[in-house]
Amino acid sequence: MTQAAADTTTKSRAIAKEQRRQQLIQATINCVANRGFSATTMADITSEAGLSMGIVNLHFQSKEKLLLETLEYLAEEYKGLWEKVLNKPTASPAAKLAALVELDFSKAVADRKKLAVWFAFWGETRSHPAYMKTCAAYDKQYTERETELFAELIREGNYKDLDAQILTMTLDALTEGLWLDMLLALNNVDRNRAKVIVMAYLHNIFPDHF
Repeated sequence: MTQAAADTTTKSRAIAKEQRRQQLIQATINCVANRGFSATTMADITSEAGLSMGIVNLHFQSKEKLLLETLEYLAEEYKGLWEKVLNKPTASPAAKLAALVELDFSKAVADRKKLAVWFAFWGETRSHPAYMKTCAAYDKQYTERETELFAELIREGNYKDLDAQILTMTLDALTEGLWLDMLLALNNVDRNRAKVIVMAYLHNIFPDHF
């Protein structure tokens, strides 16, 4: 076999491996969303993915590792989306905050299946230190950037008696509460209504900007 042919074979195997990994992660998301965290078994996941148990063991070795990589996949996906919003150099702080609200209640993020999986993982963080560590690391990156935005907005508008860290905590709690309402179908909250609620909150805090 020539070197070029060997390289092509290696590349094809890598692509196939990544495709199977994505299949298994998506199958895990589907199973946890539909069955719940504790009720999901490896047999459920392999059946959903249409793959054998041997393939799962080859890629992840254990259910625990597969679940952790699924959490990391969701966290990385969300991080990529909000970084794209915050890294726009020409956007003002207010425009970036408004774009974050739009993102948080978009189909890409506020999907009931993904929300179900997020809340399932959050519910397990106390008994699974690895989940807690992963969630805390990603949350820290997000809240630091969000707090910087609030601080810039406070300076820009010369707003008095506002604390950027408290505003971040409040906005995050409001967003997560609305996500839970959407997941449980409470209070007739859908994505559009949720956006209206959050933007009304920002308007009350920063009337000159929202």
